[in-house]
Amino acid sequence: MKKLNIAIDGYAGCGKSTLAKDLARSLGFTFVDTGALYRGITYAVLDAEVSIDATAVEAFLKQAQLRLDFHSDDNQLLLNGKDIEEVIRTDARIADHVSPVAAIPAVRDYLDGAQKAFVRQGGIVMEGRDIGTVVMPDADLKVFVTASIEERVNRRFKQLQDSGKVITREEVAKNLLDRDAKDAGREVAPLRKAADAIALDTSQFDRVQQLEVCLALVRPYLDPASYFRFMS
Repeated sequence: MKKLNIAIDGYAGCGKSTLAKDLARSLGFTFVDTGALYRGITYAVLDAEVSIDATAVEAFLKQAQLRLDFHSDDNQLLLNGKDIEEVIRTDARIADHVSPVAAIPAVRDYLDGAQKAFVRQGGIVMEGRDIGTVVMPDADLKVFVTASIEERVNRRFKQLQDSGKVITREEVAKNLLDRDAKDAGREVAPLRKAADAIALDTSQFDRVQQLEVCLALVRPYLDPASYFRFMS
């Protein structure tokens, strides 16, 4: 199978992480969750009680010697060998601070090399907020995932409830909208749809349907001769 590089971007709560993971598994590709990397850095910053400003965070990254890895079997994020997957997904402090931490240039530079090392390997599905525009502008296929705010709130609320988190729908909605504004408005690598990305509204699709749509988008890239015989 041809080793494509696929970029999946979109807003929080659209289901892009699940979609990217399912797509990578179906294709036998490597899944790279860049959002988890930024959450991991945010966890490290908060855990060390570092002030969230550019100078302090940059100094911390220079001396902290952080090591972020994905467990090969279940894609759990490890920080210096410690599994932090659950806390980065459920801790409200991380959800509240990940956008300002991610907007710091030193953080993006810190993670840029790791992300581009995956790109050079090929055969990856990478998801995030600036993959198609900054990290992987030459991706073979770019998908920008959207969903209505009502559906996004429902999905994130259920996810947090299932993890035992006590939170209201209003709080979930505020967090999502605040993150939208911060991600789209930041000066460095703002969230936006790449000009050549395909927009995919998942509001009415369940998990299986989302994967089916993406597989339909990918197949012509995997075997273009069979789909576009007039070009052969």
